[in-house]
Amino acid sequence: MDNKNKSYTPGQALPKIQHYCAYQERCHAEVTDKLYSFGLHKSEVDQLVTQLIEDNYLNEERFARSFVNDKFKFNKWGRKKIEYQLKAKKVSAYNIKSGLKAIDEDDYLALLKKEAINKMDSLKKERDSRKKTAKIYQYLIGRGFESGLIGEALKEIGGGMD
Repeated sequence: MDNKNKSYTPGQALPKIQHYCAYQERCHAEVTDKLYSFGLHKSEVDQLVTQLIEDNYLNEERFARSFVNDKFKFNKWGRKKIEYQLKAKKVSAYNIKSGLKAIDEDDYLALLKKEAINKMDSLKKERDSRKKTAKIYQYLIGRGFESGLIGEALKEIGGGMD
């Protein structure tokens, strides 16, 4: 669907944006950017966004929960990385917090340990235990896990510095 140089009226844009929202959960910023790409003006965009919210095509809290669930389960991201990405999508702090609450704490800690063990296993050739621990720690920070939890997990699995 190439909309680069095509302008739409609000009436023409509505079914297209409804389909865009129905295809997968979207945040407000994605939808407004898409509507602007249709050549619409601010008042038209605002009106369409309001209609999408009223018709339940657009729900940022639902988007945040879905985003958190997908990034945690499929991408194996930690809370910090998920939060950062949601902020980049201009999702409200309230909806970010609400979405992150959906992560079960036991599942979160289990994933953190599993990721730490997998990384440890991939570093079998590394002889220096401090370097190995640092690499695991850096990897998990990059995945968005909290440093305090990483330290606890490393101690539990025997990869922490004593």
